[in-house]
Amino acid sequence: MKRSAFPRVFWVANFVEVLERFSYYGIYMGFGIYMEYLGYTKGQLGIIQSLFLLISYTIPVISGTFADRYGFKKILIISYLAYLPSILLLILTESFSGIALTMLSIALAAGIFKPLVSGTVRAVTDKSNKTVGFGIFYAMVNVGASFGPLIAGKLRAISWNHAFIAAAISIGLMLLITIFFYKEPEREIEGATLKEKFGDIWIALSDGKYLLFLILLGVFFWLPFWAFFNLTAIYIDKSLDTTQLYMNIKSLFGTSFANFLSHKSEDGSWKLLGETIAHTGYIIMILQIFVSRIAEKFKAMPTFLFGLFIMFAGFFVIGFANISAPGIVFLGIALFALGEMLSSPRIQEYITWIAPKEKAGLYMGTNFLSTGLGGALSGVTYTSLYGYFCSINHPDFVWYSLGIHMILGLIAIHIFTRMLGEFKELEE
Repeated sequence: MKRSAFPRVFWVANFVEVLERFSYYGIYMGFGIYMEYLGYTKGQLGIIQSLFLLISYTIPVISGTFADRYGFKKILIISYLAYLPSILLLILTESFSGIALTMLSIALAAGIFKPLVSGTVRAVTDKSNKTVGFGIFYAMVNVGASFGPLIAGKLRAISWNHAFIAAAISIGLMLLITIFFYKEPEREIEGATLKEKFGDIWIALSDGKYLLFLILLGVFFWLPFWAFFNLTAIYIDKSLDTTQLYMNIKSLFGTSFANFLSHKSEDGSWKLLGETIAHTGYIIMILQIFVSRIAEKFKAMPTFLFGLFIMFAGFFVIGFANISAPGIVFLGIALFALGEMLSSPRIQEYITWIAPKEKAGLYMGTNFLSTGLGGALSGVTYTSLYGYFCSINHPDFVWYSLGIHMILGLIAIHIFTRMLGEFKELEE
């Protein structure tokens, strides 16, 4: 089958996604380190993480609905107008209540934005290019998710306010690009009332099989998935020998590159900045399209489940880095990244392709409910649990717990598909 070409709006939307993820992850990946810098506990950190993820991944239910009715471009602009002042507020407050409210405002803006680019990708792809299209989209997500923590990490070593200003500048660029270059994709924009749209959400969620599937994804996939991003930066920064990690990178890539990922401590030694490597973006942006081209040859659900198994292995290796050579944390992150490349874009693609094209935003919105469920549970469980394991000098235990959690999820979702069957993907 000949693969269709992607229109210009596909590339514009993906570039906007790069900038948004730059801001989002530039703030979020170092947030645990920031909270510890201010003297807050891991329990307090976990509360904000859970609320942040709950809001940013449930608001898309509403914003996806508005996008289907009023168009993607208008809702994109609204999201930027909410995003920009929220980020700047981080410069003005350091109280727990102030930081919590500010992060929740950022979560609201991010939640408005989230379903819009994936909905654009769904609207301009077809059966011939859908897997590669979503693979490109996911690669672009991770370009931003790589450079955001990298730049923010270097800037926060000078001043945390510098990192926040860089994120705000990125949002300003998104606004200009969207106004001047984003053209609403050709698709049927529904004329239904908001009451009818919310009725559609209720109808989608009243499908017991679909609702159960979303709950399983939330508890057994998104919960441990978000725990990885909640914990890895602070785990590397506080529980591993970052001087040794700096030496590992220096021996492989040279002094200049190692210095770029690190900062010079007060005692004169170089230490790796935890958030610069504590994510999967730098691996995914290189390998995602290659992995997607292989993955498109296989059915979505078996590929997704295989990805969960690879992520399970990654968790155990990350934990083992605390009691062996710290450098094997790179292997653990790489394994998690491979599992993420196989699982996350495929499950997003799968859900958008069981939806009618004109309801892509709606279905991606309901999908975000499961993401929000997992996010809401991740901070209050695993960040708090990590605090307990640190208190008994076994921070590695949190990663073994996450690995077991992921295997239980693989089993639960496999049983679901065997007993109730897979959903039918639409051709158009």
